[in-house]
Amino acid sequence: MIDTKPAPQPKHGGTLSLALDFGPLLIFFLSYKGAGWLWGANNPITAMTFGTAAFMIAIIVAVIISKVKLGRVSPMLWLSALLILFFGGLTIYFHDQSFIQIKPTIIYAFFALMLLGGLARGKPLLKYLLQAAYDGLTHEGWMKLSRNWAIFFIAMAIANEAMRRSMSFDTWLAVKVWGVTVISVLFAGANVPMLLRHGLSLGDEPASDDIGETSPPQG
Repeated sequence: MIDTKPAPQPKHGGTLSLALDFGPLLIFFLSYKGAGWLWGANNPITAMTFGTAAFMIAIIVAVIISKVKLGRVSPMLWLSALLILFFGGLTIYFHDQSFIQIKPTIIYAFFALMLLGGLARGKPLLKYLLQAAYDGLTHEGWMKLSRNWAIFFIAMAIANEAMRRSMSFDTWLAVKVWGVTVISVLFAGANVPMLLRHGLSLGDEPASDDIGETSPPQG
């Protein structure tokens, strides 16, 4: 007798996944602020070290929870964790404000080059990173989405260079943590009409566990 049961799908946890995406970022910001309030770390670089260490621990916990509760760890979460641990380790090691502020530029440039390299080979790398976030999207749709995000990352790299030269450290950090997150979510939403024209299926169940995966990692 032929088994007609559909193949099991990965578990979705909208609220949990959103917490896994943005929880470590919140922990970083609170740890950075709390370093001054609780431990008297008035030096912003020392406070950043506390925040970065907490961020690294939080992203490891997020990976473990995702694996245990959702049964999987998305490629984007894996990549985010690797970047955060690598650049976080360098941040703690160098303990230098200039490196801390130029680090986002390096990350944005890395993502832009990675996406542009994929486009040059006809391979939309976002398809492999986001997986089921955009169900039904055609190859052309993935190519355009990868192109758009590559342009976005280039713009963010330029913006970060302008901000770090013109803002105080605290102002730059606040914009970098929260402003970039908001802009990234808005940019992801702005792409939806284009995606709908290229086969995006909203389906009966929104892929809410992939919403935050379109934001760039904050390392």
